[in-house]
Amino acid sequence: MKVLMAFALVILITPVLAQSPDIRTLEHRVKVKSTVPALMGETVELYVRERVRASMKLDNVAADRVVLFVHGAGTPAEVAFDVPHSDYSWMAYLANAGFDVFSMDTTGYGRSVRPREMSDPCNLAAEQQAQFVPALIKAPCEPKYPGQLTNIASDWNDINAVVDFIRNTRKVEKVSLVAWSLGGPRAGGYAAQNPDKVHRLVLLSPAYNRAVAATPPTLPDKGTVFNTQNRSEFDANWDRQIGCPGQVDPAVREVVWSEMLKSDPVGAKWGSGVRRAPSTTTWGWNAAALAATKTPTLLIAAALDKQVASERVRQAYEDLGAGDKVLLDLGCASHNAMWEANHLELFAASRDWLTAGAVGGVRNGVVRLGYPKS
Repeated sequence: MKVLMAFALVILITPVLAQSPDIRTLEHRVKVKSTVPALMGETVELYVRERVRASMKLDNVAADRVVLFVHGAGTPAEVAFDVPHSDYSWMAYLANAGFDVFSMDTTGYGRSVRPREMSDPCNLAAEQQAQFVPALIKAPCEPKYPGQLTNIASDWNDINAVVDFIRNTRKVEKVSLVAWSLGGPRAGGYAAQNPDKVHRLVLLSPAYNRAVAATPPTLPDKGTVFNTQNRSEFDANWDRQIGCPGQVDPAVREVVWSEMLKSDPVGAKWGSGVRRAPSTTTWGWNAAALAATKTPTLLIAAALDKQVASERVRQAYEDLGAGDKVLLDLGCASHNAMWEANHLELFAASRDWLTAGAVGGVRNGVVRLGYPKS
């Protein structure tokens, strides 16, 4: 296994303000025939955001310059990847580098369709219901839906609708995918099934399980319908992953949480304010699927991540069948690496992979970045 140390790398880091007047924001509503069990067969709308240079001619976008961001298990894409503070917008960074950049919310997230089951606190787990008694519900209550609300196949169906929308509107054959956390199985699984539509992959802390079942259970699968996260839970989860001085700018944390509540105006009125997300049944993105994947892939393991341990990302790297693959070992970074001090190193590595298929000249091997210099 080839390893390139951080001091040997030459990566140009280009800051760009999230709200730069040179980068425009466009919003789209993409229709999809839903395969979510609670919405089966209904035509619903997915929210898609686009960030692009004002000077870019959208009728003549280069085939390798179109990117779609796919979010993880709790945070919608426009919050995860387009933080409106200083140079923390990953989307704006890539737009400034000459990409036409899209992000999408799958069903149940952000500004996309929310199944009505997510508006009923009785469909929460008992321990989460407790915070809403008696202001929202008089007493704990039994769920009214039989299991987890969405599933990996319904996510793939949503992604396919957006990928086809982008391919059709921008007249390109393939789209690169950048994903985070549960976005790994979402984007990686989609690429495994649709290699003709995916140019390159960038997967930050992908939630990989090499032994996950290859086929789905009976749907909807048993379990909690959806979940919430309040501010104290958000902070506690992040705080347990901080291990370096200056790793997190408090101002960024405030902006991220503010944007989280803006993305869920219903949840913002529950208790002290929460974000809601559907529980998702997963399968399929396992060792066999990775071995069959030939799409050039950059995998990023955050050294301090306590949600998706770096060992899981390394396993994905080992199992991946692509000849062009890099594992980026990012130091002083948690699961929320794109909101932390080493975000520009992360963004620059993704830009280099998407443009050149290499990080620091490496096309196959392990690269270390962001560690304190000894």
